[in-house]
Amino acid sequence: MIVWLNGAFGAGKTTVARELVGLLPESVLFDPGLVGAGLRTALPRKRLDEVADCQDLPAWRRLVVDTAAALHGEVGGALVTPMTLLRQEYRDEIFGGLAARRIPVRHVLLEVGETVLRERIARREGGPGDEEGRAAVRARCLGRLPAYRRALDWLRADAYTLDTSSLTPAQTAERVAAALRAGNGACEIVQTPEPTAETVAAGVLLFDEEDRVLLVDPTYKPGWEFPGGVVEPGEPPARAGVREVAEELGLRLDAAPRLLVVDWEPPRPPGYGGLRMLFDGGRLPAAAARGLLLPGAELRGWRFVTEDEAAGLLPPVRMERLRWALRARERGVTLNLEAGTPVGT
Repeated sequence: MIVWLNGAFGAGKTTVARELVGLLPESVLFDPGLVGAGLRTALPRKRLDEVADCQDLPAWRRLVVDTAAALHGEVGGALVTPMTLLRQEYRDEIFGGLAARRIPVRHVLLEVGETVLRERIARREGGPGDEEGRAAVRARCLGRLPAYRRALDWLRADAYTLDTSSLTPAQTAERVAAALRAGNGACEIVQTPEPTAETVAAGVLLFDEEDRVLLVDPTYKPGWEFPGGVVEPGEPPARAGVREVAEELGLRLDAAPRLLVVDWEPPRPPGYGGLRMLFDGGRLPAAAARGLLLPGAELRGWRFVTEDEAAGLLPPVRMERLRWALRARERGVTLNLEAGTPVGT
């Protein structure tokens, strides 16, 4: 398993991780910061200047998953991973990627009261050997406190939270080890196998009485999405969409939905691309909308949104697909897209 120790910069995660490795048989320390160091060496300065942090690089997130999976296969025991992870979409991408490789994740938040945290940062001696360098490290830790405060709500909801304000690193490690033995911190993410070739996926657009479209927030990948999923071998796409709506939302559609768009998504490594279909599931009465159910392991939320609101939630590729699907619905036609652009019209 992966034991992901999360918390504010300067909270002492790495020190606790070293203590924890001594308590968990056959465990090893995995520091994703080394992946960032490698990318800072390999990537051109121009690309590095485009991001505020290495975590903003898609390559960093992919390499963290790939490296963790490779190390896990080598050692067989737990990987203790101390790394601040404050953006929920990055959590989804990394933890979802590990789940797809059948590697369970235990998410533990080491929470520290801000007064104590500031004291720890003031005493911090890591980083460069000169005082100027240490001061720069302390300044970076303090500068990231606002982002940590903003992330606390979702962190506390997602992770097993341990208040370490009055604990030594050794005591914290002992508490974490006990929590792991009790099964705490498990992330019940749907383990969707990674594709090995092009796939066919079916999404269903559902609308409320104000004609807003329903979007869902998956726990296993970044960004909002349409209800739906991958079409299983031998399964008709429309039926796959109906099945996914029932599984994800507890909603049974009375009739096969009408096809709005079929979009060919080109392969972009590490993705394989394939066909993406969007169907019109119709308008839901208010009572049906109130009865929507969510499987906690797969979806954390849903909402009806306008087209403009959807643009702030969907990744660009899905948003373009939605725009054309809405135009197709208005016109009563079906559109054939290639990489989000209509062809043959």
